[in-house]
Amino acid sequence: MKKLLILTIALLSFNFAFAQQLPSVSVEQQNGESINVTSLIDGETPMIVSFWSTTCKPCIKELDAIYEAMPDWLDETDFRMVAVSIDDARSVARARSMAEARGWASDFTALYDINQDFKRALNVNLTPQVFIFDKDGNQVYSHTGYLPGSESELIEKLIEISE
Repeated sequence: MKKLLILTIALLSFNFAFAQQLPSVSVEQQNGESINVTSLIDGETPMIVSFWSTTCKPCIKELDAIYEAMPDWLDETDFRMVAVSIDDARSVARARSMAEARGWASDFTALYDINQDFKRALNVNLTPQVFIFDKDGNQVYSHTGYLPGSESELIEKLIEISE
């Protein structure tokens, strides 16, 4: 039992010792053009990356909450918001329309992971899944699921890494 506990602690320590880097995968932008997600790293501003789909009500609620809070958050610290739809080729037009109608496409960087390469590279199993990457593209935070008010954790982490 003691060996199992030590092994578990060692494995957890190993997982946290190496921050995951933003992977090099291509996705589509709002206009349909391809972009490698590593091009979003600018060395100056951290970013929130939120994976969502048109059929995920908690995803939509979370993105709406972030969209509403974003002007106040930007007064506190500089960051970029990236909304990544994991809808497939059959429903990507609906995702693009939804992002446009809700204002996400204009205030967020809206990306479409049609082949789900980005999703797989970050081991996203459930949505909503949100990551924060620092200015150099290192993952510093992650959470799955959404409860109203939990978006406040995001601004707290952004302020922490910006100090």
